[in-house]
Amino acid sequence: MFKKLFQSVNPEELKDNFFNLINNEWMLITAGEIDHFNTMTANWGTIGVLWNRLVAICFIRPQRYTYEFVERSEIFTMSFFPDDFKEALNYCGSHSGRSVDKIAKTGLTPIETPDGSVSFEQSRIVFECRKLYTDFIKEENFLATGLVNKHYGKKDFHKFFIAEITDCYVKEEEE
Repeated sequence: MFKKLFQSVNPEELKDNFFNLINNEWMLITAGEIDHFNTMTANWGTIGVLWNRLVAICFIRPQRYTYEFVERSEIFTMSFFPDDFKEALNYCGSHSGRSVDKIAKTGLTPIETPDGSVSFEQSRIVFECRKLYTDFIKEENFLATGLVNKHYGKKDFHKFFIAEITDCYVKEEEE
């Protein structure tokens, strides 16, 4: 089913502005298997090159339910959506999968990716990512003043996940 909806592409050929996509349009980070997964909205992250590999870096606080899934999984997805899904992404970012069924509430349709992770039929771009490196942001490593107080008043520092983009898929154009 996935390959009927999405076409594999070289991520270097994408024309999207990822500063805009991540910061303004947001993404869903999803991990687990089709029968047991969680997803969360994120607007912090990067797409780039590291260690001669195309990578994505995402940041997740340990108290987020999705954190548990990303920790246990070797792979996760980063899914980007058309503009009309902003309300669904807002819901996924403001409600916990521990207490509500975000998928039922948003109408998103989970779909298994070729590597066995999860994305959504409504996505327009999907990155399948394989973890390479993780660590926590550390208070003692901040050089810019004010960032800790502004973003980490509770000292709940993000863990970051550097992952190789193993596959990139775009939605097949409707005829």
